[in-house]
Amino acid sequence: LSLFFLMIRRPPRSTLFPYTTLFRSTKPKHCLMENPAADLFLHAPARQRRKLRWPPPAAVQVRWVTRSKPWLFLLCLTPLLLALWDVYSHQLAADPIKDLTLRSGRWGLRLLWVTLAITPLCYITKLRSLVRVRRMLGLFAWFYASLHFGIYLVLDQGLAWQFIGADISKRPYIAVGATTFTILSSLALTSTQAWVRRLGGKNWQCLHRLVYVAGITTSLHFFWLVKSDITRPMVYTLILATLFLVRILHHRARRQR
Repeated sequence: LSLFFLMIRRPPRSTLFPYTTLFRSTKPKHCLMENPAADLFLHAPARQRRKLRWPPPAAVQVRWVTRSKPWLFLLCLTPLLLALWDVYSHQLAADPIKDLTLRSGRWGLRLLWVTLAITPLCYITKLRSLVRVRRMLGLFAWFYASLHFGIYLVLDQGLAWQFIGADISKRPYIAVGATTFTILSSLALTSTQAWVRRLGGKNWQCLHRLVYVAGITTSLHFFWLVKSDITRPMVYTLILATLFLVRILHHRARRQR
């Protein structure tokens, strides 16, 4: 954690646009913005900035999103640190394995939903540079899903494959969860630029559309896991349906144009 705090320097005192004062840049002042529109947006007086249209120039968006990544990384890592602290301080539930399994599964689901929400947020806010954090959020969703599946295999079942097979046959939601983990693993492994070049842009996009299938199977997994109170699974499913609806409406609007 100290390494990440060392990456962040004390912000300079400035009267520029608020998010230009978050961090101090190591580049000279004349190299901060090569885009004239961005330079105008940042250095204009307050009265003129109010008249400038939203969204900010692309260079400003990129600078803001890039410098927010360390904070977002720490925020995504916080659930793991809290879980480790609870393990160390013996503050888990009566069934610690079940508690850790449910925690990791919930955070994997939440981060997957946040990843799916990035593109609708780009449509609504017109901040296209938010796409730059989508890969990191998706990898954290896969990371917590890996913890969820690993805790089940190692701590719960003890890598006893015969019992695991029998458990899958008795409880189908485990098979659905394993399918979701397989999809997320394939997406995580092919998320680099090298795989984009190997597969080609169109094939890579077709492969990564499986994230929608992963969202649906995650909802089914959560529904089958909960036996009595389905309030939480219903809320998460409604959120997922809303995200899908925003995408559909946006694509229809683009076709009508």
